[in-house]
Amino acid sequence: MAGQATIGDRIRGLRLSRHMSQAQLAGPDLSDSYVSLIESGKRTPTPVVTRLLADRLGCGMEFLLHGIEPHQRVDTGLALRQAELELCHGDPAAAAELFADTAKAASDDSAVLAAQARFGHARALEAQGDTAGAVEVYERLRHEAVTHPERLAVLPVAVALCRCYHRAGDTMRARDLGLEALAQAERFGLDRGELALDLAAVLAETEIDFAYVERVLAISPLPDAVDRDSEVLSLWRASTAAAEEEDSSLAARLAAEAVAAGRPARMAIRHVQSAMRWAWIATVRPEDADLDRAGEFAASAVEILSRLSAGTIEHARGLVVLSRVRLRSGDVEAATGLAEQALGLLADVRGTVPAMAHVVLAELALARSKNGGPTLVKAQELLTDPDTSGAPVVDRESARLWREIGDLWGRAGAAEEQMNAYRRALETVGIGPRTEAPSGSKWREVAIPASPAIPAHLGVSHESRAG
Repeated sequence: MAGQATIGDRIRGLRLSRHMSQAQLAGPDLSDSYVSLIESGKRTPTPVVTRLLADRLGCGMEFLLHGIEPHQRVDTGLALRQAELELCHGDPAAAAELFADTAKAASDDSAVLAAQARFGHARALEAQGDTAGAVEVYERLRHEAVTHPERLAVLPVAVALCRCYHRAGDTMRARDLGLEALAQAERFGLDRGELALDLAAVLAETEIDFAYVERVLAISPLPDAVDRDSEVLSLWRASTAAAEEEDSSLAARLAAEAVAAGRPARMAIRHVQSAMRWAWIATVRPEDADLDRAGEFAASAVEILSRLSAGTIEHARGLVVLSRVRLRSGDVEAATGLAEQALGLLADVRGTVPAMAHVVLAELALARSKNGGPTLVKAQELLTDPDTSGAPVVDRESARLWREIGDLWGRAGAAEEQMNAYRRALETVGIGPRTEAPSGSKWREVAIPASPAIPAHLGVSHESRAG
């Protein structure tokens, strides 16, 4: 009976098991034809009617609504929260297994919980870098959310798909999904909270609509950026201990508290993602940008990162972005100090972040009528994978930097170097001949993950740690 998919199926199954007619179930309050319509799925009972039917059938509303008894829902809810903790503060691979097992266990009991578990599974695949696998699951969930909106909301799935398609290089599909998600958010007046920050981060990354990003950042209070990792882990251990003692209710409550304790830091990272992207892009055309606002956003990002990930690559990224804003605002001394401070955190690190710092320093040198060539050469070296005989990294952020390097070579009067940099920019986005990185290459690009790990790892993808 638990596997019966709809509320009508469950009502009919319970009625027949209790040897009741539709007229007997309807009683004096309802008509037997109305009960028939409910059982056939042509009518959905109101909460009042659902309570009335549950009382007459001798079951709980939880069973009629979700197809499972309360104790079953507690166990499944605990499994979901444990998987969420593993995803946000542990091992994404372990989280993927937990979510998959939970989805399988819940499939016969609750379509709602099963859909939540599959969404978590897709997020865990994405966190591992398995973008293709994540997209496959997300696409199935999106279809399910459209056909069964009572199980899963469309908007979070569209946001996740937009992010995945963009990172996979399918910019047209990413743009369509981003605009669809934005239209839905605007229709609902959604510009605050965790989902709004998720959408803002995706729109900033894909450069679809910076007006929405700016609005969300401007009206959203700066999230609590206190490192609560020890509290999260303590609650997680207590939840695990309670589960071992077979106190599922307490274990679920402690796991929920652990998830909630880590939420402010996760929201802070989403705030940082959007703020840094908005500020960096604002410096591309400073004549059209609000540099004061860009400076505020970049400074807030640096402040958050200094608390949550001081000394990490993403802290350095924030310093570079703020350096670029200060340069555009004419504060050359501050820009130089920030770029050099960022490089001080990036010893022996390759990739876009140190290259960004050298691009800023090269621009500073040219602004002072000095030779920026050696700094540009260093930026190019940092963007080149040594394991692929000089082939550029396939990444849109890298492509943008190659283009900026070309612009700076042009300002320096080095036409050949300028054209080579432009060619690299095109190759990096797949236009023209290029060499793919071989399997097992140790080259890894560093980026903020969609689902950040514990504060000690904030801003560094699991791939970059493995590399």
